[in-house]
Amino acid sequence: MGEVDLLQRAPVWRDYPAILARHGLDVDRPESPGDPGPAKRRAVEMLWGALRGTGVSWLGFYDKVPGAQEMVLVCREPKPACSPIGLHGMCGRCWQERAPVVVKDVRTLGDGYIACDPKDLSEVVVPLLSSEGECHSVLDVDSHEAGAFDAHDAQGLTKVLVALGLTTPGALGLKPLML
Repeated sequence: MGEVDLLQRAPVWRDYPAILARHGLDVDRPESPGDPGPAKRRAVEMLWGALRGTGVSWLGFYDKVPGAQEMVLVCREPKPACSPIGLHGMCGRCWQERAPVVVKDVRTLGDGYIACDPKDLSEVVVPLLSSEGECHSVLDVDSHEAGAFDAHDAQGLTKVLVALGLTTPGALGLKPLML
């Protein structure tokens, strides 16, 4: 299969409603995580368990460092990644725009991409927003396949984050940037 064929192929359907149901989560009744650290670790564990066989190669949360132009990795699966990272990559763009970012082919980004794993070809990044609309963290999900993610993934991941109380329900109305 050629490079053009991979980019035109439809992404894998990932069943986010089933993930929510399996873990007893409901977008209409979000949990109150208190300390977001344990909720982020729970999100990583449940999402990795559900998505690792669907073309997802890595996922993790990056927190914005207060007063600095960088983000740090706080939890992830299955392996370490770059940390800290600057705001010039897609995690930084998601943080700055306060909107999900879907990248069909990271090779088109040039300096706008931070390559922690040279095998990654696509990614989706979702912001975690406070009730005031401030972004404090992002969920980054990568794939070794080009075109692995679409708006359905951005919306589904946002629903999981809302249900876990990690982002405001208002985040469900955000339109992803499609790159």
